[in-house]
Amino acid sequence: MLSRLDLRGAGGDLRSRLPRPAPSGPPPIDAVREILAEVRKRGDDAVREYTLRFDKADLDELRVPQADLMAALATTPPALRIALEAAHGAITAYHRTQLHDSPPYVRDGVVIRELRRPVDRAGVYVPGGRAGYPSTVLMTALPARVAGVGEVVLCVPPRADGTVDPPTLAAAALAGVHEVYRIGGAQAIGAMAYGTDSIRPVDVIVGPGNVYVALAQREVAAEGAVGVSSAFAGPSEVVVIADATTPVEWAAIDVIVQAEHGPDGLAWLVTWDEAVADSVTEAVTRLVAESPRRADITSTLASGGYCAVVEGREQAMEVANLIAPEHLELMCDRPESLLTLVRHAGAVFCGPYAPASVGDYLAGPSHVLPTYGSARFAGGLRVDDFLRHIHAISLDADALAGVASSVAAIADAEGLAAHAESVRMRTR
Repeated sequence: MLSRLDLRGAGGDLRSRLPRPAPSGPPPIDAVREILAEVRKRGDDAVREYTLRFDKADLDELRVPQADLMAALATTPPALRIALEAAHGAITAYHRTQLHDSPPYVRDGVVIRELRRPVDRAGVYVPGGRAGYPSTVLMTALPARVAGVGEVVLCVPPRADGTVDPPTLAAAALAGVHEVYRIGGAQAIGAMAYGTDSIRPVDVIVGPGNVYVALAQREVAAEGAVGVSSAFAGPSEVVVIADATTPVEWAAIDVIVQAEHGPDGLAWLVTWDEAVADSVTEAVTRLVAESPRRADITSTLASGGYCAVVEGREQAMEVANLIAPEHLELMCDRPESLLTLVRHAGAVFCGPYAPASVGDYLAGPSHVLPTYGSARFAGGLRVDDFLRHIHAISLDADALAGVASSVAAIADAEGLAAHAESVRMRTR
């Protein structure tokens, strides 16, 4: 079930020996562009048509009434309500630590202050349809609320009867989401980016989704219609590094946890102990057979499930950095000693008692993390994704006199006479 790779002795050829899931075909960029163009042209009518085609839901009103959110919250089972409130508190508290005022920077009379201003309106996308993800509502909407965003808009695919999973609506009520729309896919991204008769456009769109959603976010950002985070938030990924000290069942369950989300993801076990490779692989097979989401897990592991046997701890970390996974679990002995070797990962979980599931729900940082190698240049969703940084510069006459000649010299070299004159006329 896990394809075995022996990377011992690979040397400098390591990168070429690390596979990634082979796409079943070219990215559906043409289909995404067609959907976006139709939404831009025909607005709500196009959104309804695509929702009927892809989600089998025939919608009249796209917006979920606020009363439905409050009703969902009121009827949430007590244990789930307590859990959602605990997650709300942890996520909010952690993201508040990201709010800070930078002191003014002063150099030779030049004073620079940084102004942090939230966007006016943020769109958050949450997967739905086959399953509900109330955790993703909290992980996207709460950082926006902490940032001070005035209006948070949520789009989530409906079920075939046109309704939305009640726990998702309950989480939206808890998070203070201002508007919820029962639409998904590329059409939802287009509606939030361009606006329709029912949905006013937003300034930023965040949130994970399938390849259509991820590509649509890239497209509307490239057009300058809206801002998106730099990470590619697509199918889930995990790398579990284990050794003889790791409980076999724990390593096995963590290898398959992210595979529950469905196809196109990655699930790696990396170890320098062949006995560990054998025992964990056997446990994975057994646990998958018992799982109620066996089909989704099997589909992921068939194309993206690997067990890599490496020379030691350092090569294990080299493999992890080359994969640049969404989740990296250091379940081996002395995990903290490996943190200095981590270069590319969305989130790191240290030790056997820190499964990625805790990060998915309750640790505090957002679980919207970079996938498909984008951890090489991007990080997880945070408050800054909803903030604009504006610098304010102040000088007095003496400060300007100190920099004027340099400003004028560079402006002259660039052939921009007015730039040079704007400082010269102030210092004559």
